[in-house]
Amino acid sequence: TITTIWWMTLSTGLDLCSWLYVLLLFSALWGQATPQCPDKCHCAWDTATVLCSDAGLREVPEGIPPETVSLHLERNYIRNIPESAFSHLVHLRDLYLSHNRIDSLSSGALRHLGSDLRLLDLSHNQLRQASREEFGSTRAKMRLYHNPWHCDCTLQELMETLNLEPETVNGIICESSVRGHAGQPLVKLLDSGVNFCSLQRKTTDVAMLVTMFVWFFMVIVYVVYYVRQNQAEARRHLEYLKSLPSPRKTPTETDTLSTGF
Repeated sequence: TITTIWWMTLSTGLDLCSWLYVLLLFSALWGQATPQCPDKCHCAWDTATVLCSDAGLREVPEGIPPETVSLHLERNYIRNIPESAFSHLVHLRDLYLSHNRIDSLSSGALRHLGSDLRLLDLSHNQLRQASREEFGSTRAKMRLYHNPWHCDCTLQELMETLNLEPETVNGIICESSVRGHAGQPLVKLLDSGVNFCSLQRKTTDVAMLVTMFVWFFMVIVYVVYYVRQNQAEARRHLEYLKSLPSPRKTPTETDTLSTGF
C-alpha cells in the first residue's frame, strides 16, 4: 500500500522514486517466474490443471505449462496430434481429448507421455486406424469408444496391448471390417474366436501361392515356346539342306573309279 511504502521510505531514507523503481523491478521478475496460461485456456495453479474445453481450438495449444498434471482439451475442433505436442509434459496424469475431430495420430504422438499418465480419453473422435507405435509403452487407462474403427489385424494387436477402461470397452465398435463384422463390438468378436491376424496370414499365404503358380506357369510357357522355336528352326534348316543340289563327280574321278587306278 501507499502508506506502507511511505513509511518504509521515511524509515530507510530512500526517496519515493527509488522505491517505485524497486517495486517495478520486483513485479517484472515475478512476472517472469510465474508460468503463463495458453490463450483461450484457464489455469488452476493450485491443482496444476489446464482447462481448454469448449475453446474452439483447432490444434493443441502452445505454451502449456510443463508442470501441468491434468489437461482438458475436450469439445474442440482438433483434427490431429503432432508428435511433439505433449513431449514436455512429464508430470501429466490425465489427458482429455474427447469430442474432437481427431482422425490421425502422428507416429509416436503419445510415446513421449510419462509413466505418471493415468488416463487418456480419445473417445468421440474420428479415429479409424491406430497402431502400437503411436501409443508407445504407456499403461494409462484408455477410452477409445465412439470412434469409426476399421477392425483388422493392426487394431487387434493394439487392443491386446492397451489398458482399456472396462466400463467403456464394449463401445469400441467395428464400423468396417475385413471380415464383414460391421456394427459389432471388437472385444466380443475377439472373445468369440474371431482372429483378424489369422485371416491376414491366410490371405498372405494365398497371395504367395498364387504368385508362385503364376511364376511357374510363365516358366512352363517360356520353355514350351523355346522348344517349339528350336524345333521350327531345326525343321527349316533341314529343309534348306535338302533343297541344296547334290555334288556331281568329275570325269577324272569317274575314270579312276572305273580302272581302279
